[in-house]
Amino acid sequence: MNVLLVDDDYFVVAALEKKIDWKALSIEQVHTAYSVAQARDILQQHSVQILICDIEMPQGSGLELLAWIREEQYSIQTIFLTNYADFNYAQKAIELQSFDYFLKPIEFDKLSLIISKAAYKAKEQQSDQEAIQDGQLWKKNQKKLQEHFWSKLIKERKASSDRVAIAGYIAEQNLSYEMSDLFLPVLVTIFPHDKSLGKEDKDLFDYAFLNVLSELFQDPLFTVEAAMEYRDYNWMVMLKWNHPPDTGVIESICTSFIEKANQFLRSDACCSVSISVALEEINKSIRILLQMNEDMIKKRNQIVFLEHHSLQETAYAPPPLQDWEALLSSNPAGFLGETRKYLQNLAKNGVYNASVLRLFRLDIVQLVYSYLKGKEIQAHKLYTGKTNDQLFLQSLNSIEDMEKYMEYLVSTAAEYHTYADHSHTVVEEIKHYIQSHYGDELTRTSLAETVYLNPDYLARVFKKETGVSLGTFIIQSRIKAAKHLLETTPLSVYQIAAKVGYANYSYFSKLFKQDTGWAPSDYRRVLQAGSSGKVDHAK
Repeated sequence: MNVLLVDDDYFVVAALEKKIDWKALSIEQVHTAYSVAQARDILQQHSVQILICDIEMPQGSGLELLAWIREEQYSIQTIFLTNYADFNYAQKAIELQSFDYFLKPIEFDKLSLIISKAAYKAKEQQSDQEAIQDGQLWKKNQKKLQEHFWSKLIKERKASSDRVAIAGYIAEQNLSYEMSDLFLPVLVTIFPHDKSLGKEDKDLFDYAFLNVLSELFQDPLFTVEAAMEYRDYNWMVMLKWNHPPDTGVIESICTSFIEKANQFLRSDACCSVSISVALEEINKSIRILLQMNEDMIKKRNQIVFLEHHSLQETAYAPPPLQDWEALLSSNPAGFLGETRKYLQNLAKNGVYNASVLRLFRLDIVQLVYSYLKGKEIQAHKLYTGKTNDQLFLQSLNSIEDMEKYMEYLVSTAAEYHTYADHSHTVVEEIKHYIQSHYGDELTRTSLAETVYLNPDYLARVFKKETGVSLGTFIIQSRIKAAKHLLETTPLSVYQIAAKVGYANYSYFSKLFKQDTGWAPSDYRRVLQAGSSGKVDHAK
């Protein structure tokens, strides 16, 4: 397989040649060109399967080159490089069926994965062409029917487990299975590290994951019939035994996979291995494995064999909550340390029930909410947003995930508790918000939400710090803004009233006169008449 690099910048081409491990990507020859004309000559003389091309070049664009390639009906996977995140470029690239669109500066690790994916696509196209020529498309269709069969069993909770129904479906789809064939479900759970590819580009991560999986899950004893993600980062791998089952082989393969996941995917992983069963019992086996995955605290970077693992109901032994409540108020860091010790003891004592974690989480959340309520902080408003939701949902996955959620929960509470202690800072933030949003609908409730405080408490603190009520300060801020608009803009008085938050002009005029002694129109008229250049606000 050959690749062509096209860029008018010599240093970009040189960097691509040197920093990409082409041999590891099974690329035999790397051609280079510095213009569209040179690229056309190379494509006419050499077989090229992958094109990596800049879009903006002085003597013709990459898009023009791709259009020519399509006209000539060359089967080439094209990856565009560009400095510009321009939708029009992306749209045109999509129309011309480019493989991918990559923004500079180049991240070579990520680009390598994209090239690997393009190479796979090129091989797949070549295989399709060969299959058409020798009549092998039938096999490809059978593979799709096979994948559909397993998808139905894995993803549909109500999929039939009836022997007759399964046998009928196999016969209908002409699948080469016997009801006595032995299968082994293996559930692989991935825990991407922060800032890893798994967090930043899920599609590319999944591709890399499947590459590692297909490389390692190989053995003459079995074939991989399906590998599908039934929930984010949770993959079911279905193995069919061609020889008597061997647990040692599976353990060795899972161990190697976990090591590779740590190294190449920058992720932790765990493998839950079911029991080998005949096809007629496979649906029940899948359901048991999935349920256990829900009920079990995951053990990162370890393998769990269901035949050696019984998930017995474990009574929840709560921590000394009264002592912890006092510790949270006096020493949040110490409190967090105690939660870590408790969770590590769960793991040490072999407690694997997620129900225990669920009850522990409930107790800690209630303690933290009570701690915040003591400062009139509205916890249900403070803990909203994507970060909280994601950490909360993941907290039952493993001891490490629960530790991460506890750290977020407690550190956020402690930080905001300290902030709320400085009432002057809170009031200054509210004043700034009012002065910046005087045209919006402002109420005690809406203002309290911006600082996550109880509305009544905020009103009391504001009055104590400023000497005026929240309502009075809002009016003063709006009248001040109205004066400025009357003095500096040609807007009508009605427009200004609406702009500073008053839909009712009469009410605005009344408040303005109470503050200045003038009706808004008189205020402007006197200004325009040049009465000493100023209005006597004290009139």
